[in-house]
Amino acid sequence: MSQLPVEAVIDELLSAIQTSPQVVLKAATGAGKSTFFPLFLLKSGVISGKIVLLEPRRLAAKNIAQYIASQLGEPVGKSVGYRIRGESKVSSQTQLEIVTEGVLTRMIQRDPELSGVSLIIFDEFHERNLHADVALTLCLEVQDALREDLTLVVMSATLDSEALQHVLPEALFIESAGRTFPVEYRYDPLRQNELVTSAVTRQIQSVIQREQGSVLVFLPGVRMITQVMQQLETLPDSVEVCPLYGQLDFKQQQKAIQPASEGKRKVVLATNIAETSLTIEGIRIVIDTGLERIARFDPVIGITRLEQTRISQSSAVQRAGRAGRLCEGVCVRLYSESQLQQQPQLTTPEIMRTDLSALAMDMALWGVKDTQVLRWMTPPPQPMLAQGRALLQQLGVMDEAFTLTKMGQEAWQLGIDIRLAAMLLKVQRLKTELLNEKYKYDAYVNTAIAGAVLVEESASGPISLEDLLYQWQTGKHPAKTRLNQMAQRLGSILGHPFSLSDITETVLGVVLGLAFPDRIAQQRHGNQAGHFLLSNGHGAFLPEAESLADEAYLVLTDLMKYAAGSSQVRKAARFDMTLFSTLFPEMIGQEDYVDWDDSKGKLIAQSRWSVGKLIIRTEALPEPDAREMTQALLNYVRRKGLQVLEWNNEAMAWLSRARCAISWLPEEAWPDMSDECLLSEIQDWLLPYLGEVSSVKGLKNVPVLEALKSRIGWELVQSLDMWLPVYHPLPTGQRKKIRYQPGQEPVLSVRIQEVYGEKETPVIAKGKKRLVLELLSPAQRPIQITQDLAAFWNGSYAEVRKEMKGRYPKHIWPEDPASHIATTKTKRQLNQ
Repeated sequence: MSQLPVEAVIDELLSAIQTSPQVVLKAATGAGKSTFFPLFLLKSGVISGKIVLLEPRRLAAKNIAQYIASQLGEPVGKSVGYRIRGESKVSSQTQLEIVTEGVLTRMIQRDPELSGVSLIIFDEFHERNLHADVALTLCLEVQDALREDLTLVVMSATLDSEALQHVLPEALFIESAGRTFPVEYRYDPLRQNELVTSAVTRQIQSVIQREQGSVLVFLPGVRMITQVMQQLETLPDSVEVCPLYGQLDFKQQQKAIQPASEGKRKVVLATNIAETSLTIEGIRIVIDTGLERIARFDPVIGITRLEQTRISQSSAVQRAGRAGRLCEGVCVRLYSESQLQQQPQLTTPEIMRTDLSALAMDMALWGVKDTQVLRWMTPPPQPMLAQGRALLQQLGVMDEAFTLTKMGQEAWQLGIDIRLAAMLLKVQRLKTELLNEKYKYDAYVNTAIAGAVLVEESASGPISLEDLLYQWQTGKHPAKTRLNQMAQRLGSILGHPFSLSDITETVLGVVLGLAFPDRIAQQRHGNQAGHFLLSNGHGAFLPEAESLADEAYLVLTDLMKYAAGSSQVRKAARFDMTLFSTLFPEMIGQEDYVDWDDSKGKLIAQSRWSVGKLIIRTEALPEPDAREMTQALLNYVRRKGLQVLEWNNEAMAWLSRARCAISWLPEEAWPDMSDECLLSEIQDWLLPYLGEVSSVKGLKNVPVLEALKSRIGWELVQSLDMWLPVYHPLPTGQRKKIRYQPGQEPVLSVRIQEVYGEKETPVIAKGKKRLVLELLSPAQRPIQITQDLAAFWNGSYAEVRKEMKGRYPKHIWPEDPASHIATTKTKRQLNQ
């Protein structure tokens, strides 16, 4: 470790953390910032309290803890420990604690003063992990309000300097030398119509023959890793092929990281989990596809979309750096240098593209309603934050004031995904209702705990959660030990000892429906098996051959949107809608519904029971009365759109003028007149005009213009006519209609002779808008378009006059039109 580049700046670093509350360390891949620096701090004794090192990935956290502990000759959990979600090795002697995910945020929430902690190090900050962003923001709050003596160090090989200077304006900036060994770059873009997997296989076979050392290949996802592994079955026995990605268990991940067996070489096929913090022994060659798969959350449908994209330039630097950590290396890039230069410099922060319900929870716990008052590297997007809050409210853990409910506070204490925490607490509250059937209550709680653990931990394996439960119960689940530990921990927190044998499989989907009420799915009628409609209105599908494909209802705990259209189901459980309705009647909506049936040409009246947008049961109502008839017609308009009404030219022109006024004069108290809002609020403005209408055909008689005017009120109607008049009076005494089109400037088409004597362009909308004058020839053809009449008279009019005088000699073309009398007549008519 003594040869690591960071050693050259270690004295400067020690001085900085003793004199400044904030330090930024820029150190290239392989400099030793993740290992040598914290180890040196431990040995030097300059930090009196605990050091917390935040890592963005679990695998890195555990490996760094093991490595530093081994350098001290100690087991993990003594001087050096780690805490990751669901697993920890720390003790009262631990001085350096390596944490990941939301662990640091939870530490701050539980103890805002961070008692006993002196230094917090944010490693690999360039990844812009959501938890790291939130933790840094909260740490800055702690520094400002409670702990002036707390020191923060932000480290990475590639940093967003501008954003960091914004949140850490007084931080000391230290830069370490680059990688220890040089890397040779080779660019070899894919050939025409060549698949990525084929190009990767070709490159691996080539470097195995021509180069020394082991190979690290960056691929965008697990599926492609599997495909390449299959294509590499012909490699010599002396080459070991190892996958490396987040869903593998720790033992398999360690196999990829450890040195190859004696006399062998290794090919590691990895996702971007291998970009940072990990030293994979023996790697000398990197093959970089330049691709990654990132998850983007869609706040409109509440579902994550998986995209394969090109990596940023900073990620390319990180990947190449893997080849130069231990010796001179080679990086083969399966793209051109020009392609690389076209990519963004930095990776998009996770806060811009992920579900923000966890952040909304953290802000509520911190007592912040307006996130803009905090210092963020990247402020959370408000639409995504609003969606996160809406989900928390739907789960019952947040109220309308964005404050956590009592159940929300209890849910946070469970330390698991908020959906699952809310589910467990709601099932626990069934106790009073099922007191006389205690065996059933125990089974429900056990099933809920098992469901929570399976959803949290089972990223791979079969789609059916019942199949995963069976594997667990029969001891065949590959992560059974971890599942048992998590289940026992949750049972202990809930005060309910967990029993894997006391579980009711048919209840599994029902209780999970409490965690995923927006993802209860109903088989689509008339479609082939495997196509479902979700309660949030989105579509989802799973392969027709799957055992769950024929179910009437499912609850989907994991789904991914790969392309346009429906999402693909990745994890689901069977769902008993009847039992769900019985146990949790508050989750079922009921309304009387009346609508016009196009096919039958008559009204239908029903009582409907629903979960979100899923109709689960209907009952016919008696013959509808006049009020219900009117409601049916409103429903018909909502369903079919405003075009079913009779829109004459006058009504369309008035609406265009009103929409222009709303855009140009926003200070006035206009109602929203967009199509979307008119439809959603149709009850308010159209209902009073449906009194005499008794059929769909009768909708053609509704006075649409009158109804629209009633929406904005008499005073604004009068003002609209004044501010945005229909006609513009001309000096000739005539009037010309002004053309209004939303998103465009107002236009007045007029013959040029009719505006003689006008010195300036006419204005409307309280003087905010100049009319666009479309000046016409005597034959009504456009000869000039202008918004500056004075400039036209003094400028290009002379050329226009010369041309028009020859073409229309019977008409007047004065040298000074601004001073001439406007007219519609020819010379002869004027002289009579």
